[in-house]
Amino acid sequence: MILFTMAMPDARSGHNSQQLDDLILRMTQGDQEALASFYEATKAAVYGFALSILKDVDNAEDITQDTFIQVYRNASSYRSQGKPMAWVMTITRNLANSRLREVGRNLPLEDSHLAQLSHNPMVDQEDLLTLDSLLSLLDDQERQIVTLHALTGLKHREIAHLLSLPLPTVLSKYHRSIKKLNAAWKEADQ
Repeated sequence: MILFTMAMPDARSGHNSQQLDDLILRMTQGDQEALASFYEATKAAVYGFALSILKDVDNAEDITQDTFIQVYRNASSYRSQGKPMAWVMTITRNLANSRLREVGRNLPLEDSHLAQLSHNPMVDQEDLLTLDSLLSLLDDQERQIVTLHALTGLKHREIAHLLSLPLPTVLSKYHRSIKKLNAAWKEADQ
């Protein structure tokens, strides 16, 4: 069994879609080094998206690990269209939604994710509390849209497809969410 450790997610990866496609192709040939590289390149985005759905650190970590196991096992079913992150996020969403059905929809967002961030010397504790309170202003769907765009760099069209929403809905929710976050940030900064 392949096990992953969940460290604090890194910033968005510098890997492009072609590099990720190549790693998936190598996985179809059983290349576990390709899986390790793919994991390092995408773990923050997968974890962040899982956390935005589940609102529970432990479950998000489990789903992150399960996602990469599924990616490795199903690499041969991936059809390269230059959108490997959309494929991975679909797997993540499906696994997270299954977990929600198993354990119930109202999982609390634990303070432990703040504790994990607090180990980063570049992150101020007050900023962590502000970030947590700002994200709590968004509903689940808004938080998912913002997280997918900010962490994975998915285009709004890809997010619309992933979440089965019309593109105008994704665009309006994203822009409304950003306005809401900016207004709340300005208010908190005073």
